[in-house]
Amino acid sequence: MTPWHAFSPEETIARLRTMPQLARTAPLPDNETTAWYVILARQFQSILILILIAASILSFFVGDKVDAIAILVIVILNACLGFVQEWKAETALQNLKKMLTPHCRVLRNGVEETIAADALLPGDIVILATGNAVPADLRLSLTTNLQIDESVLTGEAGGVGKQIDALPADSPLSARANMAYMGTSVVNGHAMGIVVATGSATEFGHIAELTRSVKESQTHLGAHLDHLGRQLGVFALCAALCVIGLGVLGGRAVTDMLMTGISLAVAAIPEGLPAVVTITLAMGMATMARKKALLRHLQAAEALGAVSVICTDKTGTLTRNEMTVQKIWLPTGVIDVSGTGYEPVGEFSAQGTVISPQDCPGLIPLLQTAQTCNIAQIECKDGLWHAIGSPTEAALIVVARKAGIEPALPLCIVAEHSFSSDRKCMSMVEQTPTSLISHVKGAPDFILPACTTILHGSTAVPLLPHGLTAIQDAAAAFARQGLRVLALAQKTLPLDSVISQAGSESGLMLLGLVAFMDPPRPEVIHALQDAKSAGIRVIMITGDAPETAMAIAAQIGLDVSRIVLGTALADMSDEDLSLFLREPVLFARTVPQDKFRIVKLLQAQHQLVAMTGDGVNDAPALKQADIGIAMGIRGTDVAKGAADIILLDDNFATIVTAISEGRRQYTNIQKFVQFLYAHSIGEVSAVVLNILFGGPLILLPIQILWINLATDGVTALALSVEKPERNIMTVPPRSLLAPLINRWEMLWLGGLGLYVGIATLLLFNHYLAVSHTLASSVAFTTIVLTAQVLAFNFRHLNGTVATLGWF
Repeated sequence: MTPWHAFSPEETIARLRTMPQLARTAPLPDNETTAWYVILARQFQSILILILIAASILSFFVGDKVDAIAILVIVILNACLGFVQEWKAETALQNLKKMLTPHCRVLRNGVEETIAADALLPGDIVILATGNAVPADLRLSLTTNLQIDESVLTGEAGGVGKQIDALPADSPLSARANMAYMGTSVVNGHAMGIVVATGSATEFGHIAELTRSVKESQTHLGAHLDHLGRQLGVFALCAALCVIGLGVLGGRAVTDMLMTGISLAVAAIPEGLPAVVTITLAMGMATMARKKALLRHLQAAEALGAVSVICTDKTGTLTRNEMTVQKIWLPTGVIDVSGTGYEPVGEFSAQGTVISPQDCPGLIPLLQTAQTCNIAQIECKDGLWHAIGSPTEAALIVVARKAGIEPALPLCIVAEHSFSSDRKCMSMVEQTPTSLISHVKGAPDFILPACTTILHGSTAVPLLPHGLTAIQDAAAAFARQGLRVLALAQKTLPLDSVISQAGSESGLMLLGLVAFMDPPRPEVIHALQDAKSAGIRVIMITGDAPETAMAIAAQIGLDVSRIVLGTALADMSDEDLSLFLREPVLFARTVPQDKFRIVKLLQAQHQLVAMTGDGVNDAPALKQADIGIAMGIRGTDVAKGAADIILLDDNFATIVTAISEGRRQYTNIQKFVQFLYAHSIGEVSAVVLNILFGGPLILLPIQILWINLATDGVTALALSVEKPERNIMTVPPRSLLAPLINRWEMLWLGGLGLYVGIATLLLFNHYLAVSHTLASSVAFTTIVLTAQVLAFNFRHLNGTVATLGWF
């Protein structure tokens, strides 16, 4: 069959229409989905459980059928309890995976909409933009400066330029410049493409399985619990062997002592602890998702509570990302613009007097450039206006519409130079009947040096140094008010000019400045206070002007003693920057590469760093950070793929909420782990001490197993859902490498366990004078009740626990 890249876009559409089947192909398999029967079988994988089953069979053949059946029932109940909990966790993880399903923009019946990537059909028109992951195999039909990172397919790093012309049928994969393949990502420009294959029918499906799911690898916490479990396991098995040996030497029945030793080992070894911790973290992930923080890795749930530094963007995270043009600077004066949001309703005024935009020289050319140098849209749905694309660009569309400038007929755009975080600007070249016009917008720091003239009224005049200083002062004054500022400029070129980026963005005529208001989120103020109380430093890293950043920092109460510009960072040594990072510092006019460097230096200071990001170039910093946080609303697919957490609301306050929840989870894990260890020591010590003193059997094997199932397991689950401590956000962050139980806590847990064992033994011996049956029942009841009392010791790990456990 002739490959798709050998057809033109028109031929591709025609061919798809003649194909008999346009249904989706099977999605790529998800290797990380666990079947219910696998989870059930997992409950019987423990060597101790298998030994217990063997012991039950042994009891049956020696004639003790009641014990055999009882032990088997207990094993089955234990398996059912474990299965229910793991199935809940698996269901929660699968729901999170569904939430992580990538979405894409499509053009269906002439209407642009956003759908799940797995809902694509052959023939759909997909709209691609910088930062998007390509959701299917596409035959490109329209490209503008499009570059795609295809390293996952070809192994070649860097962006690959694309075009739309048909290519020879025998072109290799790496040379198919008119195709975009599933699993690759857009690093520059934008495009449209026709879906020709989905799911397992894509090139990626032929080569490998695409994994886009929650990762369930073992956490540091799980590994630490494994180590502790092995330590206690060795102790318990040694104790069990001692009990069996001492009992047999003391004349007790070998079968009884064998069952007692096995039961004691099973009860004492918390072999399911790592699984229980994973379940707790997985359920916690679901809780965080409800709070708008979507975790992609279990490691993030564990590490969140240990975060000591948050490096955050400003726009959209600390602020609402609801851009509204409020002021326009022209050489003739400042114009105020009324109205809020994206509804194109508002007035223009100068010095308090309402004016007509058409009567203001220079305003219309500025607004026309604002509308032309733009790829955003605004739309009204259910009476509410929304932005499609960049909020900043949408705000420019809104202000042009307020002046009565409606979207023009399709413009003849012959070149587009997309926004770059290095250049801080973008340009579009429009062809008119008589000339080429380059429309440019960007940060004043980058646009003003490229301007040689300025439009004063309707006349272009030279931009002199003193005039440039006045414009820079005006931009700084806007920034000090917390306004974001863009400069707009034009350049007229002959029709036969060779178009280049450098030629389009130099020798410009300045049109004016546009100042946007992006108000701070009101909840951020309280979130910053919580972070400060918790010993967490917050560092703002923004590409905006330093005056704007400082104004926002002052409004939200962020401590800042020094501002460092991105230009200064390039000349600064790591040693000097490390010193600045120990102060309340703010970084402005930065590029994504600065984030990566800052994260590494903070980690060198033994800080656990959370970093926010939304762009393609933020991916290295997000991967380097201990907790990478991508924006769910404005974040690119590339950033989301590199992050550990996706903020569904792009809100800084959600980060602090997630940290609080992470601390709660870790603290609760500490509670039930310490409880289980203390009570296991109590059971073991009671039986061992009784054997050493030559007493009769203190607990029957069935009683020990029942305690393990009905008492310890249920109580531990109760501790795992405890509410957060009152002071949970007033204590410093813990070290991620800190042990779950330190030496002093081990001694304390050993003391509590011995107390339970000695109390049980004393009561057993007291009632032994009446009857062994009564004494054994009292010992069993004592173990059960002390577990419930003991649990209260672990509800609050704040250092005020009473030694004997009654308070």
